[in-house]
Amino acid sequence: MKLANILDGVELKKIDKTIFDFEIEDIKINHEQVQSGDMFIAMKGINFDGNDFVTSALKNGAQVIVSEKEFPYANVVVVKDARKAYAQICKNFFEKACDKLKIIGVTGTNGKTTTANIISNILKENGENVATIGTLGVSFNNQIIDTGMTTPDPYQLHKLFSKMLDEGVKYAVMEVSAHALALDKMEGVKFEIGVLTNITEDHLDFFKNMDNYAKAKISFFSPKFIKMGIVCGENEYGKELMFNPKVPIICYGKGIGYDVNGKNISYSFKGCDFDCEFLDENIKISSNLVGEYNVENLLAAIAVTRSIGVPSSTIQKSIKNLAPVEGRFNVINLKNKNIIIDYAHTPDGLEKVLSTAKKLSNNKLVCIFGCGGNRDRQKRPIMGKIACKYADDVILTSDNPRFEDPYKIMEEVAVGFTKPCKEICDRKKAINYALKKYKDKTTIVIAGKGAEEYQEINGVKYPFSDFQVVYEAYKESLKPFKKNKSYPFEEENY
Repeated sequence: MKLANILDGVELKKIDKTIFDFEIEDIKINHEQVQSGDMFIAMKGINFDGNDFVTSALKNGAQVIVSEKEFPYANVVVVKDARKAYAQICKNFFEKACDKLKIIGVTGTNGKTTTANIISNILKENGENVATIGTLGVSFNNQIIDTGMTTPDPYQLHKLFSKMLDEGVKYAVMEVSAHALALDKMEGVKFEIGVLTNITEDHLDFFKNMDNYAKAKISFFSPKFIKMGIVCGENEYGKELMFNPKVPIICYGKGIGYDVNGKNISYSFKGCDFDCEFLDENIKISSNLVGEYNVENLLAAIAVTRSIGVPSSTIQKSIKNLAPVEGRFNVINLKNKNIIIDYAHTPDGLEKVLSTAKKLSNNKLVCIFGCGGNRDRQKRPIMGKIACKYADDVILTSDNPRFEDPYKIMEEVAVGFTKPCKEICDRKKAINYALKKYKDKTTIVIAGKGAEEYQEINGVKYPFSDFQVVYEAYKESLKPFKKNKSYPFEEENY
């Protein structure tokens, strides 16, 4: 593709116009991967500055360099913002495929994955060809692609958009992380609808404070990115967007006072039932998803799909048949014992899971959890305090310690304990301890990893699954283990 076409929409500061006709073979941000004819984009990252490797990129055959800095080379394009330029360049390189898709974005601390998957399933029920992008990977046309990120980097994202378009996808429903917004990954992408589930404490290792974190997510709700916003009015930031809108806003929540509200709600370990009022229409909802927060996720999905014209009967049918999202409040019934596996790894997420389990269970509640390494340390004692508040017994263990000492992480969590708690660093041993110790009439919540199939220790991802540990403990009395992307166990096994 010609350089002039690749730079369409990019804010330029300096360029030698004689290079506009250069043909660009590919886009690279790693100087070691540059080949003859490529464009190298020099960006400053957290650990490295791409500008330090411009000479190396040129030696490897870079046709053009893009940077915010000036260099004594004729083929350097100086831009105002390298990150924004990178995103726009990737969009152009893949022929602006995103402009030809209907894209729905879901942001928020918790609930992104579940809400995005509910929306996707409703659209599929309506006969649409849909792609889903998020924590569980990218899925469309019976393909699952692991990107390793909630929101892929621009090159990968736009390459995926192009592939989706080629394969007939109409809607792309994607999770939009705060990091993606802060790092300008969404530059040049226009969404039909943007959803805000909630904003609670997370990622403060990167954002430093809640104000910066919230600003990143709220920045999504502007005409630059979305045509319409759908926000939860039960969250203070949702209220802020509702009362100070920059785009048309639909507000959802439980009870009266919202454009889309849920009322007459009943909960059980089997799911939830409620009446949904969408503007002046009443829709009766019955779902297999468990918990108060899943009512909010369902309301968000109903607001999105009803707003774009999906019939209420289609929405009802899809939600009724929807299996729980893998790793999100998956309930395994073992005679008189309930085991709940959930991805909850933030204070708000853990509180929602434990408070829901407490309300639904008349039995002893046990919580097994840990905190990830090289992430926000401020939340560790907060999560310790929350676990003690709701659970009768708490077993503290390791999550993904990454490059930190797991025992040190546990020490920081334990600062928040308000009662004696068991500490077992080995996660498998911690789970097995609980399964053996607590017999009948117990609810055991295993939190933090959900559907993850690894434990990351010192840069290595070792195979590990909370689901597999539970299965191994009971396999003598169970049918063969069955696992898929919708639900981990066959209910009749129990």
